[in-house]
Amino acid sequence: MMTQTSPENSAPLPQLLEVAAALGAAGQPQPSLAALDTALAQLVGHKLFTVLVLNFAKNENQRYYSNQPKAYPTGGAKPIEKESELYKEVVLGGRARICHDAQDIRRAFFDHELIASLGCESCINVPVRWNGRTLGTMNLLHEAHWYREDHAPMLQAFAALAVPAMLEIIRRW
Repeated sequence: MMTQTSPENSAPLPQLLEVAAALGAAGQPQPSLAALDTALAQLVGHKLFTVLVLNFAKNENQRYYSNQPKAYPTGGAKPIEKESELYKEVVLGGRARICHDAQDIRRAFFDHELIASLGCESCINVPVRWNGRTLGTMNLLHEAHWYREDHAPMLQAFAALAVPAMLEIIRRW
């Protein structure tokens, strides 16, 4: 089992360099998103990692990456719920949001049973922002009480490295 690391005890330079190198690889956005998955698994940990991009024209959050494609396949979509806490805090507010336990997950996600079946009882949704707006989210899920507020600054730095991938996805629409 992976142990949780504290941001203050981890030096993310090797992971930053790996993600930066992946940005130059052909076949984007997959190499960049996979590198983010690997880096964040090493630095913070997750059982489930997904990347969703906001498609306002279709009113959907579209999944473009998943480390568990059988449960959460790429190409899946959820409606954008403009009254939800996720939308208000993450999309509009540009702040990471933490669900600490199974009760928080049940309140926040209609698919909480599937999330629980993967052994996930907490999550952190991290906005990927560019030019004053949220393009999408990186979503990390793990056992209860895994994520803390002090994870957010490092995760937001890595989210910035997802901007080119998201801009490429949006460009292709």
